[in-house]
Amino acid sequence: MPEILIRAVVTGITAFAATNLDDILVLMLFFSQIDRTFRRHHIITGQYLGFAVLLLISLPGFFGGLLIPRPWIGLLGLVPIAIGISSFFQQEDDEPVQTVSQSSRSVFAQFLNPQTYQVAVVTIANGGDNIGIYLPLFASSTWLELIVILVVFLIMIAIWCAIAQYLATHRLIARPLMNYGHRIIPFVLIALGFYILWENKTHTFLSLLKAQT
Repeated sequence: MPEILIRAVVTGITAFAATNLDDILVLMLFFSQIDRTFRRHHIITGQYLGFAVLLLISLPGFFGGLLIPRPWIGLLGLVPIAIGISSFFQQEDDEPVQTVSQSSRSVFAQFLNPQTYQVAVVTIANGGDNIGIYLPLFASSTWLELIVILVVFLIMIAIWCAIAQYLATHRLIARPLMNYGHRIIPFVLIALGFYILWENKTHTFLSLLKAQT
C-alpha cells in the first residue's frame, strides 16, 4: 500500500509539472496586474475553477468512456486568441470604485465575477496537453491512485499560484511586469492559442474537413 501511494504521489507531481510549466508565465502575468478590480482571489479561484473543468473532461478516461480527439481539444486554442485580440480594443478607462465592501461579498458572488471566469477560461484553453495526458493517466489508475493523484493536483495548484505570485512580486521581475505586463498579455494569449492549435494538429484536421466538403 505505501508503495502504491508513493508512486501515485510521484506520478501526480510529475504529470502536473509536465503539463503546467507554461502556466507559470500566464499566472505571473495575471498576478502582476492585480489592482482594485482584479484581485488575488480572482486568480486563485479562477485557476481552481478552470482546472476542475479540465479534470471533469479527463475523468471519462478513467471510466473507459468517451475519448476526446486531440484535434477537437486543440480548438480550445481559439479562446485565448479571441481574448488576446479583444484586449487590444479594450478601453483604458478607469473602473468605478466598488461601493460594496469586499467582506460583504459572498463566495458565490466571487465565482460570478468576470475576472474569475477570464482566468478560468484561459486555464481551460491552455489545458489541451493536460487533457491529452490525464485521459490515459486516469485510464491506467485504480480508484485509490486516482484519488491520490487528484489530491496532489489540488495541492500543486496552490503551490503553482504561490510560485507565480512570488516571481511576479520579485523586485527584479515585478517592475517590468507591472509596467509592461498589460501590453505583453495579449501577445502571450494569442501565441498560446496558436501553440495549442499547432500542438494538437488542429490545423491539419480542419484542412482535411475542408477538403472533404
